[in-house]
Amino acid sequence: MIHVARPVVVLLYFVLYTEAETPPRFTRTPVDQTGVSGGVASFICQATGDPRPKIVWNKKGKKVSNQRFEVIEFDDGSGSVLRIQPLRTPRDEAIYECVASNSVGEISVSTRLTVLREDQIPRGFPTIDMGPQLKVVERTRTATMLCAASGNPDPEITWFKDFLPVDTSNNNGRIKQLRSGNDFSSSFLLLFNVLSISVMLS
Repeated sequence: MIHVARPVVVLLYFVLYTEAETPPRFTRTPVDQTGVSGGVASFICQATGDPRPKIVWNKKGKKVSNQRFEVIEFDDGSGSVLRIQPLRTPRDEAIYECVASNSVGEISVSTRLTVLREDQIPRGFPTIDMGPQLKVVERTRTATMLCAASGNPDPEITWFKDFLPVDTSNNNGRIKQLRSGNDFSSSFLLLFNVLSISVMLS
């Protein structure tokens, strides 16, 4: 008896899996601030989600729109900074809202800005005793920038570059921040393998 081999047909099915869309979630929210008339305030808001959320800043329920109000986007699209300069009292005193939205959902968080006149500044209010100086540094060299501030309690110093907060944890070790001080709070910002410098203090 002769057996005839029958061809075997194997069907392969490919199933394409796509990641589920996710609603926005805040990774960094703005904090209440007290500033001085003529000064500056910077609010930071970041969110994650899929699709990437869009960040909008509101004042009293309306999108901010003023020459003194600037919104600076993070390079990675994760959020933005609302920068107000110069501060005016009482017109800038308000509740500000960061709204993050995508096609899945929308979330919001509020923060308060208080603006003081010079004659309203309380004892212990932070003051900058030594601000960072402009520097000219050769490429690949190390630049050291110093800022010293005093107040009670000791003020916390935050560094900004091009109006965005400096991230010392995600720069391949190029930027480091050191803190020291007893009677005042000081902060050294060290930049390694300098490409360019444009730093401000907030």
